[in-house]
Amino acid sequence: MAIMPHTTPASYALPGIRWAPRLYPGEAAEAARVRSELRTDLARLPGLPAELVDAMALCASEAFANATAHTRSGEQGGRVVRALSFRGPGRLRFTLIDDGAATAPRVPHQRTDEEWDGAEDGRGLLLIDSLAAAWGTFAVVPFPFCAGLGTAVWAEFPLSSVGDRCGLGRSVHTG
Repeated sequence: MAIMPHTTPASYALPGIRWAPRLYPGEAAEAARVRSELRTDLARLPGLPAELVDAMALCASEAFANATAHTRSGEQGGRVVRALSFRGPGRLRFTLIDDGAATAPRVPHQRTDEEWDGAEDGRGLLLIDSLAAAWGTFAVVPFPFCAGLGTAVWAEFPLSSVGDRCGLGRSVHTG
């Protein structure tokens, strides 16, 4: 007996469209494969605007780069899992899960212009924040004593008019 249904609710999916999760070695060079395979998976959705595919591929690549640079995923034997799913009517979400880190990713809003000019990191999350309708993080295992076992970074994109993304309002949160 299954506790969770094995299918996506009909109102959240297109008939016959489901994606298997993909596992990647935690090596920065794999970012190109992450982009390529995301594009391949998204090609299963007929009529998806190229602008949306480009935005999702870029954001997934940035999230992957963060996972390999700032978590145990970038260490020897590390890995990153990428999932793609429908998250409500007209919403598509990718999720990248790393092997664990001490802190959850966040956009560094408190920098001066000079600090941004010399910053080596933090721009990828700003890019995700500007392109996605919503994004956030959550702990893979939500118990305090399991902190550091992995973090999921997700970003959602509307399937409807891509040009309307900016008017949807951002929602950045954990959970």
